Amino acid sequence: MLRYLPVRKVCGRQILDSRGNPTVAVDVTVGEGVIGLEGCTGTAMVPSGASAGKFEALELRDKNKERYLGLSVEKAVENVNTKLADAILGENALCQRDIDARIRAADGTENKTSLGANATLGVSLAVARAAASALRLPLYQYLGGCCTNRLPVPMMNILNGGRHADNTADIQEFMIMPVGASCFSEGIRICVEIYQVLKTILKQKNMTTAVGDEGGFAPDVEDSREALGLIMEAVRHVGYEPGKDIGIAIDVAASELYDPELDAYYFPGESRMREKKILRDAREMVDYLEQLLDEFPIVSIEDGLSEDDWEGWKMMTQRLGDRVQLVGDDLFVTNVKRLHCGIRLGVANAILIKGNQIGTLTETLDAVRMAQHAGYRAIISHRSGETEDPFIADLAVAVGAGQIKTGAPCRSDRNAKYNRLLWIHEYLGEQSRYQSPFEEWKNKES
Repeated sequence: MLRYLPVRKVCGRQILDSRGNPTVAVDVTVGEGVIGLEGCTGTAMVPSGASAGKFEALELRDKNKERYLGLSVEKAVENVNTKLADAILGENALCQRDIDARIRAADGTENKTSLGANATLGVSLAVARAAASALRLPLYQYLGGCCTNRLPVPMMNILNGGRHADNTADIQEFMIMPVGASCFSEGIRICVEIYQVLKTILKQKNMTTAVGDEGGFAPDVEDSREALGLIMEAVRHVGYEPGKDIGIAIDVAASELYDPELDAYYFPGESRMREKKILRDAREMVDYLEQLLDEFPIVSIEDGLSEDDWEGWKMMTQRLGDRVQLVGDDLFVTNVKRLHCGIRLGVANAILIKGNQIGTLTETLDAVRMAQHAGYRAIISHRSGETEDPFIADLAVAVGAGQIKTGAPCRSDRNAKYNRLLWIHEYLGEQSRYQSPFEEWKNKES
């Protein structure tokens, strides 16, 4: 039985993400010199967020305006090839927690402000992939164990707004979830059909079919109700029943709307369309979301209030938490300290999981475990600046998250995750499990 798998080589480089901005890629080679085992290399590519929460770990960029307009990541790459490589060379790749502890120690700060979370995460994920490859195991099985078999319900973005698009939709993401599908592959098929029909409907209404950062369509709409109405029309046109076959999820990204000088949420798109300034305070925001819940089959609301408003989140959870999934993204930033605070206060009932918010694989897994232990759901998520690396697809299966958020079925960086999950579904065959997380919650409560 293999117990020691040394890290032999670490190599970082600068590549491009889905927005054409630089990001970090890391190769880690393990196992050279081990009898009967050839060296195996694992590669990881690190995503980048547009609407990043202020409590996230630091994404290190060079800020040299003469290279990639200041967005190059050559310093982070240098940190991979020097300080981080020195920290783990010769160490056992099978001991991920020890590897990640060494990575954190090399950085020496809580929020990866020294070496950059884009550098630390790249190394951490590449080690895990290399170890899985050396053991000839699928990554999801290496991370989750031999009985891992739960495929996630897609949380598929089909209409973009906010920071992810140049349109008048103030809510950042409008998503569909195939909660009534019998299996993952059927869920993907249903979502793709709705996405394609939505495109046709937008064309018929002379609305743009250009897409935002995550592949969702980005038409100008009067308000969120019009956006949701378009989605409902597409769902019904294909022959599915809203609320039964399809649930709707929204990402408000309220921190992006919050104006601290006004102490209110400003809706610029809605204000432009109505030719008057639309402002809502925290209570009015909850009233607004409750109205949307009454009108549409919304099953999940992400970041309904800003990342600093703990009291507002508590009020929102008390009012809406028994009827809808309330997801903390900017609020929790995959950080166990902030999540622990939320659990103690009774805030939200789900967390969005993004590895680059915290900077290592084990810290990411710790956040998932804390959430699940407390009865919170964990949703594995991409970022708006993505790569072709499908790591999060394996991660969603490994932890049995039951939900994955990874964009529209439009661009290769998003479809890489869906295609990987389709492969896992086929590989598991009849052993795979697919279940609406909301039915599971309902059964648990009853």
